[in-house]
Amino acid sequence: MGSKATIEVIWPGGATGSAEVGQDWLPAAAAAGLAIPTGCLTGSCGACEIEVNGRVVRACIATVPRARSGRLQVELASDPHW
Repeated sequence: MGSKATIEVIWPGGATGSAEVGQDWLPAAAAAGLAIPTGCLTGSCGACEIEVNGRVVRACIATVPRARSGRLQVELASDPHW
């Protein structure tokens, strides 16, 4: 079996690391030392929204995608209700 593909991730605050393509976002962030806020953990509430290369995803139900550039820029979404 071949090794899993990894991609460079630039986390909020500028920290850089890597994550496996297809890995769930929450454990990938935790491995990088970033705690993404969560609520329901089913994708319903939106507390875990992050922006990945400008696209909003819910980290509790999304996985690390491939990117043509080989790099993903992650930002925490800001919701004043959470």
